[in-house]
Amino acid sequence: MSIEIKMEGQVAVVTLNEGENRLNLDFLQKFIDALDHVEKQTDANVLVVRGAHEKIFSNGIDLEWLMPIMQKNDAATSKKFIEMMMALFRKITVYPMPTIVAMTGHAFAGGAIMCCYFDFRFMRSDRGFMCFPEVDLGIPFLPGMMTAMKKAIPRHKLDEMVLTGKRVTAQELEEHHVITKACHIDQLMDEVMNFAKLQNKRRAVVDPIKAEMNKEIVYAIDHEDPPVIASGRFYV
Repeated sequence: MSIEIKMEGQVAVVTLNEGENRLNLDFLQKFIDALDHVEKQTDANVLVVRGAHEKIFSNGIDLEWLMPIMQKNDAATSKKFIEMMMALFRKITVYPMPTIVAMTGHAFAGGAIMCCYFDFRFMRSDRGFMCFPEVDLGIPFLPGMMTAMKKAIPRHKLDEMVLTGKRVTAQELEEHHVITKACHIDQLMDEVMNFAKLQNKRRAVVDPIKAEMNKEIVYAIDHEDPPVIASGRFYV
């Protein structure tokens, strides 16, 4: 398995092909490397990110990997993980081209949070939920996460999702303008690519526009204190 890059004209399609695409150090580094490659070694003007798993886009933080690290009180590795995760989210936020995520299945916890950093979201309508279960897991959101979530999700819907942990369908997300469009999986990538090809803008123009639009998110990420790992929870 790997993270794959395919060019379709000026559109770079990055396929996350790491099983359930759980966030751990290995996955994060591969994703960052893929984004660096597209930015520095291609002439892409649009980024599309999709998942390869048949039912899951991303299942969030890889707790099976992280929990033993926390139990060993390995603060250095835990801190490195959080810093790399937020570095990925920051990179997506200020990426110098329109970014589109094709949510090809469930987006849970950290996977759902990651989707909030993209400029546009499309989601399959026949299977999959977007969900923030942190309220049940006992994991608070970092400031740089919540700021992005507020950008992507209307406040009334965000309140419901983060305080109840509700699983939300693509149709409901479209109704509340969280995603651009809900599509059956058979039409999802066609819809995404048709939209993406219309976003072929100059990087030199998009870059400063996004920097200004998203400066609150960048500030929140850059100024948040590293979380302390204690008792199996992240504390800000």
